[in-house]
Amino acid sequence: MEKVENLVELREAQDYAGSQIFNFRKCASLKCAIELGIPDVIAQHGKPITLSGLISALPINPSKSIHIHRLMRFLSNAGFFVRQNEGYSLSTTGRLLLKNEPFNMRAFLYYVSDPIALKPWNFLTEWFKNDDPSPFDTAHGKNFWSYAAAEPQFGKIFNEAMAGDSSLIVEVVMTQCKSVFEDLTSLVDVGGGTGEFVKAIAQNFPNLECLVCDLPHVVSNQQRTENLDFVAGNMLEMVPPDNAILLKFNGEEWLIGKEYTYQYNSFDHLES
Repeated sequence: MEKVENLVELREAQDYAGSQIFNFRKCASLKCAIELGIPDVIAQHGKPITLSGLISALPINPSKSIHIHRLMRFLSNAGFFVRQNEGYSLSTTGRLLLKNEPFNMRAFLYYVSDPIALKPWNFLTEWFKNDDPSPFDTAHGKNFWSYAAAEPQFGKIFNEAMAGDSSLIVEVVMTQCKSVFEDLTSLVDVGGGTGEFVKAIAQNFPNLECLVCDLPHVVSNQQRTENLDFVAGNMLEMVPPDNAILLKFNGEEWLIGKEYTYQYNSFDHLES
């Protein structure tokens, strides 16, 4: 009996390990669905669309049409589409793949699935054995920021991803913790990229002097406004001496002042 139970446990472990090993399929399949225009075709249809109706609207080789149902089944099981008797519709998560969705995550998906961003993951073993500061250095021969400065197209992909990642967070912050900014006179967003986050703050607080500090190639072509400016700099070497410092990373924002620190998790609550 014990051997049978061990076999069952091992089989469950094998299934789990296999699912983790093949996790890359979701990202690749999502990118494919977006590039084929599947989410937008479903949304424009206005109601659940049949598989045949979907296939007829896609720019694919007719010989490959028999494989679309596999892609849709996989992404439906992953929670991006809803499979019904009358056809396919978008889930709430799936709507984040739409081109015209204000909070869409397309740019972020394009970044994380870009071959340049993926390559360092194949150099982890080598990196652990050498003196390079990061796997990116091992894979590309220079650090991430130097590479982005030297390759404008990749830098653009990254900046668009960061801007897209900020859109929903900005909405949540301006709705749930707007009062945090009311007593400030100046604010610097450190590593703020193209300034999408702080632009919303500047618009909501016209008397607040806002500044974005990032690397020269990131801020060189950004347009200043009446209360928003950009300054080139390295946050590891210099941070402009404003009233408060804003830091953001993966849904967490930190607002640091002389006498306080606020941590705000966009999906949780405000802490001080």
